[in-house]
Amino acid sequence: MFRNMVTSLFKHDRIRTTDAKAKEIRRWADQLVTLAKRGDLHARRQAMAIIQEKEVVHKLFAEAPKRFADVNGGYTRVVKIGFRPGDAAAVSLVELVTPEPKKKKKPRRKKKAAPVVETPQAVEAEVAEADAPNAEAPVEVEAKVETAEEKTEVQADAETTPEADPVAAVEETDAGEKKEEK
Repeated sequence: MFRNMVTSLFKHDRIRTTDAKAKEIRRWADQLVTLAKRGDLHARRQAMAIIQEKEVVHKLFAEAPKRFADVNGGYTRVVKIGFRPGDAAAVSLVELVTPEPKKKKKPRRKKKAAPVVETPQAVEAEVAEADAPNAEAPVEVEAKVETAEEKTEVQADAETTPEADPVAAVEETDAGEKKEEK
């Protein structure tokens, strides 16, 4: 019975039967497709022992290597279609699967860098790096050191120029009036 059903499956590409038979036919059919993909004389003779029609074996060995070249297993599909009216047995459809051609992979886009989340440890590390003495730091400190005479000159200039203290500038321009702007 299974030999007849497998022969009909490869002849018509689909058959309708009960669930239990469908599951067993799937095993037989997958083994025969594997033999057909191998394609040698011994595999053909093994398939002839199961499939009863010579034309179906020729069709299988001609189509299977092209049709299932990129697929390793899963050549059949069982789809439950309902219940038989006479005895309410579960009925399924067994069919040969035509694999879809593989799509070309699109080049992956580079992922965006995740936003940097500052942790208290990272902040402390940055502060420690800023406070750490560098080789260039003493040079900069030495360049900024002013003599005592220069400091007094800068302070004297600041006291006399109106740009240095805006409150003092107001008081100087309006000498007769005393305004407090603070």
